[in-house]
Amino acid sequence: MKKILYTLSFLALTIFSCSNNSEDDLIDTPVALPEGQKVTYTADVKSIIDNNCIFCHNDPPVNGAPTSLITFENVSNQANSVLNRISRQAGENGAMPTGGPRLPQQSIDLIQQWIDDGLLEE
Repeated sequence: MKKILYTLSFLALTIFSCSNNSEDDLIDTPVALPEGQKVTYTADVKSIIDNNCIFCHNDPPVNGAPTSLITFENVSNQANSVLNRISRQAGENGAMPTGGPRLPQQSIDLIQQWIDDGLLEE
């Protein structure tokens, strides 16, 4: 009986610890760049995409995601769409990440700056 109770407690703890329902759970909040420095995909944007989007936008995409965001080409071709979706408020139709909190504004601003800087790869 103790073994079953222990196993059920462990499973419950495991299941409830795997949620992403606060902004603190989001990964790799970038630091502000020095003024005049250009934002690049490799140095600044890739970690945001890899840590917050790839779970669904893999190759092939899963969980209803329409596109893959694995490569620079994937992300740069979809940059404006990505920015639009991550800029929506949590719970708003089409907001990304689905079911989670909105990305920190600093991450959204960094992606906007990347677009403004010309979608530089490196």
